[in-house]
Amino acid sequence: MNTIDKILKGSIDMHAHYGPDPFAARKVDALKGAQMACNAGMRAIVLKNHQYGTAPLATIVSEAVSGIMVVGSICLNVEAGGLNPDIVEAAVKLGTKVVWMPTQSSNYDYMHNKMRTGGISILDDKGKLLPSVENILDIAKKYGMVVATGHLPVNEAFVLVESAVNKGLAKIVATHALGWHVDTYFTIAQQLHMADLGAFVEYCFVTTIPEGGLTPKEMVAAITAIGVERCILSTDLGQANTPAPAEGMKLMIATMLNNGLTEKEIEIMVKANPARLLGFD
Repeated sequence: MNTIDKILKGSIDMHAHYGPDPFAARKVDALKGAQMACNAGMRAIVLKNHQYGTAPLATIVSEAVSGIMVVGSICLNVEAGGLNPDIVEAAVKLGTKVVWMPTQSSNYDYMHNKMRTGGISILDDKGKLLPSVENILDIAKKYGMVVATGHLPVNEAFVLVESAVNKGLAKIVATHALGWHVDTYFTIAQQLHMADLGAFVEYCFVTTIPEGGLTPKEMVAAITAIGVERCILSTDLGQANTPAPAEGMKLMIATMLNNGLTEKEIEIMVKANPARLLGFD
């Protein structure tokens, strides 16, 4: 077994997109994606959809594909119910392990990508966390969920992470911290701040796809600055014009090796840290 396949075996992709999807064409559906990940020897995948909670889908796919864990998640966008604690409570009882703050419905995404107002902010007009978000964090703590910043702007992400840490949450992710493609770019200093607060900083391979605007060397430089013990690597793939997530996982591992990261460093970010977040180990 070569080094790439050795790292791939037992890896976890915490952030990828699968069909069915109401608005976007996806490379593969959840069933095919799970089969590909299983055949590659991966340990687990998290199903992400911007418009609906994926836990029921994950349960069905898990029954159909043995040998891999398929994990449900929810993004708190308009179509999924927004910042509604009751929806999060129901989602976790269906098996959801990851809750993303608003992504495509975030105020930031509306202003930058949709050029309109009316998106969701997690803060009130005084810059304080909304009571509904406080309640969601309480639910996440109670059930050991992963809380991810989604597409929040930097100032909102800071408040979220600080509040989550103050509540004693230990599973927090600063989502695609170099995400030029979704306008969630954090400077190195801001990434360090998030990590110092207690969040894992996520780097997504899709950002290095040409339209993502980032080079692998830039990603490796950021990871080195933050420290692999505080980082995770995900693909964020599944778009119709990109590799299927399982294929992308292998390509990501090869690319990171070719750009100076060691086998041990990559394994920490695609195995140990995701497993810790998802409560596998």
